[in-house]
Amino acid sequence: MTEKISAQLHELLTGDDEGRLCKDIPESACRHQPVNFATHLISLAATKTGDGLADPKLVLAWLLGALGAPAVTVGLLVPIRESLALLPQLFTSATIRSLPVRKWVWALGSIIQGACILAMAGVAIRFEGAAAGWSIVVLLAIFALARSACSVSYKDVLGKTVSKQSRGTVTGTAGSVAAAFVLMFGLLMSSGALPLKVTTIAIVLVVAGCLWIAAGTIFLRIKEEPGATEGGANAWNRAIDQLGLLQEDGQLVRFIAVRGLLTATALAPPFLLALAGQTGERTLTSLGPFVVASSLASVLSGYVWGRFADQSSKRVLIASALAGAMILGIVGTMALANPAATSASYLMAAALFVLMIAYQGVRLGRSTHLVDMADADKRASYTALSNTAIGILLLIGGVFGLIAEWLGTEAVLLVFAAMCLGAAVLASGLDEVQV
Repeated sequence: MTEKISAQLHELLTGDDEGRLCKDIPESACRHQPVNFATHLISLAATKTGDGLADPKLVLAWLLGALGAPAVTVGLLVPIRESLALLPQLFTSATIRSLPVRKWVWALGSIIQGACILAMAGVAIRFEGAAAGWSIVVLLAIFALARSACSVSYKDVLGKTVSKQSRGTVTGTAGSVAAAFVLMFGLLMSSGALPLKVTTIAIVLVVAGCLWIAAGTIFLRIKEEPGATEGGANAWNRAIDQLGLLQEDGQLVRFIAVRGLLTATALAPPFLLALAGQTGERTLTSLGPFVVASSLASVLSGYVWGRFADQSSKRVLIASALAGAMILGIVGTMALANPAATSASYLMAAALFVLMIAYQGVRLGRSTHLVDMADADKRASYTALSNTAIGILLLIGGVFGLIAEWLGTEAVLLVFAAMCLGAAVLASGLDEVQV
């Protein structure tokens, strides 16, 4: 993409035609901001599209079932994917922080993720049963570790190359673009236009893997100024030092608590599917309405949430939390009062649509808030500490499955609604960081 087109795209999406939105980045970075903005947008859109095409909650789970993999491998997909992408960050951030230019970390991590997805496609073609299941789990673990490094480095690169008033816009727009492609994928599944067999999903994984590799290559175009580095501490000592940030910054503690409670919006979708009578044995076609609902929510809300987050990420978190509390409370109450009403897949898909709008707001709001609340010297540490804490909470999140067995799915949804409501209350005490 040429500099002229990049400048036009930047102006179109941000309304800034002369690079005025450069309050918190160096003058040299300000000159390159349109190109950097466009590069972030293209790279993020590619990886987010890959995320949707290789979704472990749906696509990989179906693939393992079709390959006859053990049930335990299917159950490991989401915990492995989420926890290993978050937990190592407290220990890897010091090493990444020692690098004055960190775009290389993100680029390499993206390429490794793409290679893992391509390898999964190869496994799907060549293996079956336990061999296929465990091979894909191992590849997913490597994928998640690479993603962990990308997460730590990305927010730091974003903070150095795109001004505060535009960060939510670039991430939100990328999410909407990616969701549009995933929406088309969902529509093809719903209509049966895609032949639902292993070779088809393998081809989809090849496309996803190529998107990650392309994103990593494109990301190297970013013009990143060398940043502050920290050295001398080993990973463990640095991790202990970073824990001290919890004592120094009450806002960080509050933010982590808000983000922890808002994991309810990420954990709730499978329980909505359960209410609709969806099971792992159903065909992929029957899940099409849910894929469409999720993707449509991203398409319609990503850019809007991003622009809202650039004005006030605090209010985005509050609004998202209240939306999540509302829909989960309604569905949970409905399930208690009239269980038959929640068995309609399209009704639950509509509920999922609202929930995923809230979820997109949570993602945009917490990402923008974290980048903007921390200065350049602490941004990577804040990111690593926050993500590690959430990784632990996600592992603990397995307890909700037990609650569903003991008290019913509707009880879990009401607990999630209460968590969202609590998050809204806590978020009201966050500082306005877009000032």
